[in-house]
Amino acid sequence: MYNVLVVEDEINILKLMNIRLTKSGFNVFTAENGEMALNVLSKEEIDLVVADVMMPVMDGFEFVERMRAEGKNIPVIFVTAKESLDDKRTGFNLGADDYMVKPIDHEELVLRINALLKRADIRRTKKLTIGSCTLDYESLSVFNSDGYTVQLSKKEFLILYKLLSYPERIFTKNQLMDEFWGYESDTYSDTVKVHINRIRNKISSFPEIDVITVRGLGYRGVKNG
Repeated sequence: MYNVLVVEDEINILKLMNIRLTKSGFNVFTAENGEMALNVLSKEEIDLVVADVMMPVMDGFEFVERMRAEGKNIPVIFVTAKESLDDKRTGFNLGADDYMVKPIDHEELVLRINALLKRADIRRTKKLTIGSCTLDYESLSVFNSDGYTVQLSKKEFLILYKLLSYPERIFTKNQLMDEFWGYESDTYSDTVKVHINRIRNKISSFPEIDVITVRGLGYRGVKNG
């Protein structure tokens, strides 16, 4: 069970998020400001943080800045009523991994939490093995038991790993854009398609894995191993 820390100064929202995330299978810790959150982090092993930005005593930006300065690379989702690009840029530059604007849809929050936890697991476990085919995060490569290896860019690797981690699940272009490009507003609309085509070309010699297009819906990974 993953440990999630929710940092929110509005008590009713904090209680509601605690209840909903607990029902979704997470072990939830809570704090009402950044100072209290740092105290929790000093005592507990936290896997992910959901933090409001505007809080008394210590706001979310300062909290994440302090947390990163202490060497903690825990995934962070900022939750805020502020929607400006400057605020988002500040959050990402401080080390946030995602950004959601209030009011928060709980189902979407859970999806984003699971996505970030999966990416954190990639960094920890480093590998995903399917039959004789292995995806290796450290080298951003795919290789088989015969030693045949192909190199991917970081985004290509993360997209492929994401799709193969949820075989048969369909991800829309917007979902992939949102997760892997986030707030980069200058990213053009065909970027996902271009990356998927590159991935397909690079993994064409591995019969255990594939990425297919589901017309009108998106993309899904296929595991044949």
